[in-house]
Amino acid sequence: MRFFILIISFILISCNSNSEKKEIESKNISKNLKQELPNIYVVKTIFFSKDSLPISADIYEVDNKKPTVLLCHQAGYSRGEYNETAMKLCNYGFSSIAIDQRSGGEVNGVINKTTLAAKNRNLATNYLDAKSDIEAAINYMYEMNGGKPIILVGSSYSATLALIIGNNSEKVKAIVAFSPGEYFETIDVKNTIKNISKPVFVTSSKKESVALKELVSLINVNYVTHYTPDELGVHGSKALWKSTEGNEGYWNSLLKFLLKQ
Repeated sequence: MRFFILIISFILISCNSNSEKKEIESKNISKNLKQELPNIYVVKTIFFSKDSLPISADIYEVDNKKPTVLLCHQAGYSRGEYNETAMKLCNYGFSSIAIDQRSGGEVNGVINKTTLAAKNRNLATNYLDAKSDIEAAINYMYEMNGGKPIILVGSSYSATLALIIGNNSEKVKAIVAFSPGEYFETIDVKNTIKNISKPVFVTSSKKESVALKELVSLINVNYVTHYTPDELGVHGSKALWKSTEGNEGYWNSLLKFLLKQ
């Protein structure tokens, strides 16, 4: 795996000694805000999947804490799905990385650069093809954090991948899945994830909640936190957007889970 060493004002993110070096954008979001607010930096970075595809990502770092939360987007989207969510996580003390997977598009004005790169190389961009991108991001964060496991967050198809990947990875200590489902014709997800033995938070819209309950029904109940909204809710991590009715309930349940990890 190749990594960029990102050297920016106020932030040093180090990888292995053979990494390439590239200067990237950085900005202090809270530089001119009130003094009591956390010091938040957003950094654009690139690392590589195992087939050498460049993965674009945004690092949200608060008060010099290394990122521990990996944010993966839903179908047709980009890392822009988490623009608002990642900043709010920073306000609660969680640094994170939002990535572009090769199966995606555009959201909130943010174009998925990993998807563009994959198409330029004539690489497949189906849901399962993004598995290697998420695995590469886990490895990247794990190294960044000095070999400490991270929290893996997925939305829609990537939520299902998060459950599958997180089940088998010692580098993942907890999983958050927004609207996972049986999205893959070649995989029986329910049976594939039944042996999960680490904390799992799952949620969805109210309409999807029955199917979600069935999806995780074989996992030991001691590991599963299932939040069902009182309102209709929405599909994927958009549930956390301030424009979503009932987002407070999603946030309260999620933060309660995250603060235990």
